[in-house]
Amino acid sequence: MTEHSTTATGTVQAPTDNAAILAWVAEVAELTAPDRIVFCDGSRAEWDRLTGLLVDKGTFVPLTAKPNSFWCVSDPDDVARVEDRTFICSENRDDAGPTNNWVDPLDMRTVMTEHYRGAMAGRTMYVIAFCMGPLEAADPKFGVQITDSEYVAVSMQIMTRSGAPVWGKLTGEMEFVRCLHSVGSPLADGQQDVPWPCDHTKYISHFPEARTIWSYGSGYGGNALLGKKCFALRIASVLGRDEGWLAEHMLILKLTSPQGKTHYIAAAFPSSCGKTNLAMLEPVLSGWTAETIGDDIAWMRFGADGRLYAVNPEAGFFGVAPGTGAKTNPNAIATINVGNSVFTNTARTDDGDIWWEGLTDQPPTDLIDWRGNDWTPEAGTPAAHPNSRYCTPIEQCPSVAPEWNDPTGVPISAIFFGGRRATTIPLITESFDWEHGVFTASVLSSETTAAATGAVGVVRRDPMAMLPFLGYHVGDYFAHWLKLGAGADPAKLPKIFQVNWFRRGADGTFLWPGFGDNVRVLKWALERLDGAADAVDTPIGYVPTADALDLTGFDEGRRARAEAALAVAPDEWVAEVASIDEWYATIGGNRLPEQLREQLVALKTRLAATR
Repeated sequence: MTEHSTTATGTVQAPTDNAAILAWVAEVAELTAPDRIVFCDGSRAEWDRLTGLLVDKGTFVPLTAKPNSFWCVSDPDDVARVEDRTFICSENRDDAGPTNNWVDPLDMRTVMTEHYRGAMAGRTMYVIAFCMGPLEAADPKFGVQITDSEYVAVSMQIMTRSGAPVWGKLTGEMEFVRCLHSVGSPLADGQQDVPWPCDHTKYISHFPEARTIWSYGSGYGGNALLGKKCFALRIASVLGRDEGWLAEHMLILKLTSPQGKTHYIAAAFPSSCGKTNLAMLEPVLSGWTAETIGDDIAWMRFGADGRLYAVNPEAGFFGVAPGTGAKTNPNAIATINVGNSVFTNTARTDDGDIWWEGLTDQPPTDLIDWRGNDWTPEAGTPAAHPNSRYCTPIEQCPSVAPEWNDPTGVPISAIFFGGRRATTIPLITESFDWEHGVFTASVLSSETTAAATGAVGVVRRDPMAMLPFLGYHVGDYFAHWLKLGAGADPAKLPKIFQVNWFRRGADGTFLWPGFGDNVRVLKWALERLDGAADAVDTPIGYVPTADALDLTGFDEGRRARAEAALAVAPDEWVAEVASIDEWYATIGGNRLPEQLREQLVALKTRLAATR
């Protein structure tokens, strides 16, 4: 039976005449054998029906303390991105590059087809039309996700523009990205479902040439919400390469000075490294205001005026919960307090609210933890999973900028790259020029976090914070950045900076306070755009002295720690260069742009001159 999601019974016509969509839906239905097919309309009635179903099956628990919000816990085997099960199935193996897992697309389709065969038996197939970015954009990018997960259907309502307005645009022969997802847990007649169905076998496969995503076995986060990392970064990075724009793992922030001058910045950080906190910055400096445009992904293309414009393709925040609190990110807390949110793998309180480490200074005395068990502070285990998440609409964020939904985007003045490094990398460094900035970003490194499966705290190269999200060869990606810069007016290009909020002192504590104080660093960078701030010329770029930063309110001890955070230690950088050599060697001589090799040689030369 095929129906609109707002229709309880009966068969109605699909909400589109797009022959490619209708043929694909029929093909998938024949393969996966669902009990019925629902075309989602994105309405509040649909939300109420689906969340009701999830409550009935034990997946969702309504939160009385937050309106229209729900708590759930996943299977303990399904808690984060599975990078080792994520594949780029390009036609040519070399096009996937050394940073991606590659499988021949024919082989992958053969294997996954057998996993999909009958995978939706006993379940409902949901067909979700969505648009990445505003529907009114000059070149909107559409996707259609097929899924057997109500959790995904509900979350996609928050994270994307979806439903009836998109079906209205997806007529005729409009192109779209095919996003197929199954939790891989068919139900036999009379079989009882589980609250979080998934399969221990997982595949998240991307077919760049076919503009197709196949995901199987996971119901969690970016593994299942295919408009997020899979489309908005891995497939979109290929679209950007082919069409002359950039799809980046970046927040977008609007900053206005006390003098009323506005700048828009983009910033790239690996997951769990402070992107969302910076995107919702509460500046500590008097007169400065910060407004949110996006916290995770930026699509950037040059406008008619020659400037680089960014748009946020998402409609929701899918933020890491632990560490988020009224002190660290009051705007995030205010956003989720409005309600209309889904919380996954956080803890739950006795009075119908949620909790996680960092939400308050002291934990409640009794909780239900992320495994669904009773928990007390004496338990010795985290109450919330380190990668637990809140999924909440951007439009209810108190710091959201009116421009967040502007189809033309906002002009970017500066781009910041940063990772989590305890040593070596200064608090902020300005690149000498665009090419040097691309070099700096190409060797970005960070300590791993709980956002992906695997060991935590290991330093790895994460170029442009895109290592897990590139849809093609990393060397070609660098070349694309260089090509776009070379074809632009240098005077209109954003300046590129590297930041490191996480440098530690000899005592192991953070040297920089972070959070609202980060506006001090951003202020210096924006003043550099106008030539109004001093900097020291170092081998790695322009670095401020402590005197160049606005450290109003800092006592002598905090000022000394800020000076230590800005230090450039040549000996540490010699070791860093050796690590960069190793990283570049993995890329391959024929795909690494020669300009970046020359930048590395120039860095070695500058370092040698200081010794």
